[in-house]
Amino acid sequence: MTLPDRARLALAFDPARLQADLAAVEAMTWTDHFVRQNYEGQWDVLPLRHQAGATHPIMQAYTPPEATDFVDAAILDRTPYFRSVLAAIPCPLKAVRLMRLTPGSRIKEHADHDLAADWGQARLHIPITTNPGVTFLINRVPVAMAPG
Repeated sequence: MTLPDRARLALAFDPARLQADLAAVEAMTWTDHFVRQNYEGQWDVLPLRHQAGATHPIMQAYTPPEATDFVDAAILDRTPYFRSVLAAIPCPLKAVRLMRLTPGSRIKEHADHDLAADWGQARLHIPITTNPGVTFLINRVPVAMAPG
């Protein structure tokens, strides 16, 4: 059986409330994305959930494929709407990160080799802010990604 390369979940979230929680943490220290060959410009990360026991910011942003135990980051205490969004997702959550790409930056074509629906895993994207100049592609096909 071949699984689709994308699916839209029957979930929607309030963009204004997402943006309010983002504003509450935007001035915090974000970590540069650690896979530099996958982007040009500035792409950084703020973990909301991470591997249990990870204390260094890089290790909180990175998830080893063999990781099985995950915990909420303290930042969720400051972002109640983010916490409710995560609670609305009807599956176990592993790593959850805010990711920020600055204007003029670009994520290069790449594959997330450690994720596959065949293995019971998926990456979810919930846009918080965007603009008309952003094009999000999956297998070179544009996907509309509006906030919420």
